[in-house]
Amino acid sequence: MSQYLQDNLWTFLLLVNYLLAIVIAFIILLKNDNPVKTLTYIFALATLPFVGLLVYYFFGIDHRKNKIFQKRYLTDNTKLQKWRSRFGLTEAQGEDLEKRFGPGIFRVYQLLQYNQRSVLTFENNVEILINGEAKFPRLLADLEKATHHIHLEYFVLYDDAAGLPVIDVLCRKAREGVIVRVIYDDVGSKLSASTKKRMSESGVRHFPFMPVLFTRFSGKFNYRDHRKIIVIDGHTGYVGGINIRRKYDNSLSNDRYWRDTHLRIEGPATGSLQASFLLSWDFVSEDITSIDLDLFPEAKPETQEPVAVQIAASGPDSDYANIMEALFTAINNAMDYVYITTPYMIPNGSILTALTTAARSGVDVRVIIPYQSDSWAAQYATDSYIETMLRSGVRIFRYRKGFVHAKTLVLDDLFSSIGTANLDYRSFSINFEVNALLYSPAKATEMKAVFMEDLKETEEVELERWEERGFSRKFQESLNRLWAPLL
Repeated sequence: MSQYLQDNLWTFLLLVNYLLAIVIAFIILLKNDNPVKTLTYIFALATLPFVGLLVYYFFGIDHRKNKIFQKRYLTDNTKLQKWRSRFGLTEAQGEDLEKRFGPGIFRVYQLLQYNQRSVLTFENNVEILINGEAKFPRLLADLEKATHHIHLEYFVLYDDAAGLPVIDVLCRKAREGVIVRVIYDDVGSKLSASTKKRMSESGVRHFPFMPVLFTRFSGKFNYRDHRKIIVIDGHTGYVGGINIRRKYDNSLSNDRYWRDTHLRIEGPATGSLQASFLLSWDFVSEDITSIDLDLFPEAKPETQEPVAVQIAASGPDSDYANIMEALFTAINNAMDYVYITTPYMIPNGSILTALTTAARSGVDVRVIIPYQSDSWAAQYATDSYIETMLRSGVRIFRYRKGFVHAKTLVLDDLFSSIGTANLDYRSFSINFEVNALLYSPAKATEMKAVFMEDLKETEEVELERWEERGFSRKFQESLNRLWAPLL
């Protein structure tokens, strides 16, 4: 029998492949999905043995529906529900919000409230931080003031010139009795064994997110925790694009100039970051964390210009693509302008349609991307979308001063978004992400000014010149666009 299998191994494998392909083809048909998409997957399964199965596994499975990441008891925790109930809008408050921001932006709030029960909080003090050299001193000062707990969840955490000062404070605070919990992504982060030991001995509880055996060779064929969240004593929070690594701080690095944006929040919106962190902690640690009132203090900061903030979190554990849908709704309802900064512009069909139709309808749509990406594959994939966008009137600007890593959106002097999500497939569908949405004319005006300042360091892409790029370049763009969801 074993000799027979050896002699006919290839035939046996092909038989198994096509049996699986037939089963999957029926599953795809029963989904009643887009006909073109359905036919594409069935064609790949029928004509590409083994490869077709891999293509469907990576591109075709909706893991939200399969719930491979379960939010356990915390999702419907009664204390979280009670906390959320503090911020429910009355009918009069809802009407006032719609009147101030218009029905279009009001729909963004309604969408997230429906999708993830994301509350909108008003009494927030918000500070926009430009680059790591502004963020890290501010962060270290806040960490030093912690008296009850510090929660940290980061895609990139290095024990280098930027990370060690943070880790030193975490260890010292843990020894003083402060509860310190740390989540770091196992692919994006790099911590030595001695650093992990020191953290453990100091009382810092730390866990890697979805550990992998060989991080260097794991690539991105998996789900990563791309969030950057810090919560201090439940009242101060950080979220944005700046990771904890030397290259993100231009005062520490002699490498390429790094342009990034982060947000510091004081106030009840920190509670939404807290809830997001606790869900992740529950997942990585399998620790049933006690939800007590100390994690969600009611204290409101003193501020002359309170900012309304709503936190959008999404990932394979969420029922909907919350961040993508929020940005899609905002872009579709823009009346005057939409200004976006992103390091990776590999939009899905929905966002591409929203941007191009907005531009064709007279909205001033501008996008800043890097002149040279930190990934050649992402560079080619991004470039494959430029011509389509230019033809619709979207203006593309490539940042030349260094690498732009900020993930921001601002529109109509009313609404802005700062967070971790790129304008790409991975952020919208595969990674765990979090964005802060600011319903504030003052902050939108500030973000617009930041965008205009960045624009001075860019080169605009002209359609006629762009069309002249050679066949080889266009072919590489198209080839990399095919596997854009994995970039």
